Amino acid sequence: MPHNLENTISLLTRTPAVLDALLRDLPESWTLRSEGGKTWTAFDVVAHLIHAERTDWLPRARTILQFGDTKPFAPFDRLGHLRESQGKSLGELLDEFARVRAENLAELRKLNLQPKDLDRGGRHPALGAVTLSELLATWAAHDLTHLHQISRILAHQYRDAVGPFSAYLGVLQCAGHSS
Repeated sequence: MPHNLENTISLLTRTPAVLDALLRDLPESWTLRSEGGKTWTAFDVVAHLIHAERTDWLPRARTILQFGDTKPFAPFDRLGHLRESQGKSLGELLDEFARVRAENLAELRKLNLQPKDLDRGGRHPALGAVTLSELLATWAAHDLTHLHQISRILAHQYRDAVGPFSAYLGVLQCAGHSS
């Protein structure tokens, strides 16, 4: 499916409510456990999404609109969320994500992007040439990646409890993003 800005905004608008419905008031035995090793918890994923809202999507879109491909994007600190989330509860993070996402989507709409804008190119520090359309489509797919990751993290907590039914549960077979 080709990128469509209104469809992207429609999906991005829903992510905070999906996370809130899934995670708010869950016991920490669900939200502060990972899949093992250095993998993330659901709490970490929400903090990461906030960090990306602040330092990735719109800053990079503005870089494309202002500089085109003459100035590479600033590198993204994939672990920057760790220091920003210290001392916060998951409820606070969910509220913060909803607020920051709403602000970013309002700003995105104010840009009044036209098809020619979406075709403008930028320079990713690792991937090279990208378009604004690709960046915005990636923003939506990034949300979906992390929704999938959270589902996997939560399901992992019952990996032993489901017994032989695990053979029928694809979410428990998926190595996915944080492996």
